[in-house]
Amino acid sequence: MHQTPILELENVDTYYGSIQVLYNINIKVDKGELVCLLGGNASGKSTTLKTILGVCKIKKGCIKLNGERIDGKPTKRIIAKGIAIVPENRRIFPRMTVLENLEMGAYLRTDTGQIKKDLEQVFELFPKLKERINQAGITLSGGEQQMLAMGRALLAKPDILLMDEPSMGLSPMLVDQQFELIQKVNRQGTSIFMVEQNANMALSIADRGYVLQTGSIVLADTAPKLLCNEMMQAAYLGGEDSCQL
Repeated sequence: MHQTPILELENVDTYYGSIQVLYNINIKVDKGELVCLLGGNASGKSTTLKTILGVCKIKKGCIKLNGERIDGKPTKRIIAKGIAIVPENRRIFPRMTVLENLEMGAYLRTDTGQIKKDLEQVFELFPKLKERINQAGITLSGGEQQMLAMGRALLAKPDILLMDEPSMGLSPMLVDQQFELIQKVNRQGTSIFMVEQNANMALSIADRGYVLQTGSIVLADTAPKLLCNEMMQAAYLGGEDSCQL
């Protein structure tokens, strides 16, 4: 039986004014999947996320969430339909406490009792946040701020979680921890679409991946096959043979 994808982009073209930046983009994320979008700087990765969220308007194609078209809708309505994002560079509210930041994630929800249960689940996932519950966001380390941004997004109870460059600005040790947490969130049932430059790390936890170059998808396959792909190894994996047979 055919499963309706959580998220699907079909033949999407995006422009900035008269300049085309995305060309015939086809991406899908099925329920429970962790899918990554890889590519270098200025390849169009963040524009793809902005297009999904309605910040950038498409001129061709369509975007569907759970089978329903969302392209052309205001960003607020798209988010309300079941999308949350962990933005690049975290973008937490620096003067608000950890708890206040987390509560902002649930601002569209009215099920108060369930919100409290979900908050406890976030604290189970990120114990450091519970330890710092009354601290201002600005006092947290980079890794803790990333946890806070993830926790805030999860409290929206999204059908799919978008992540924009989760490794950016983190030390190598914190990058490892961050990707372990992303994998844990996915294994608990959250579908994830992640934009990332660190191809090795992203493919090590993803189910599938897409590779974007100058606004076009040039590769699409399972994560293990992408790790074995010669083009990937030459362009994104440092020339190393990352194929695990």
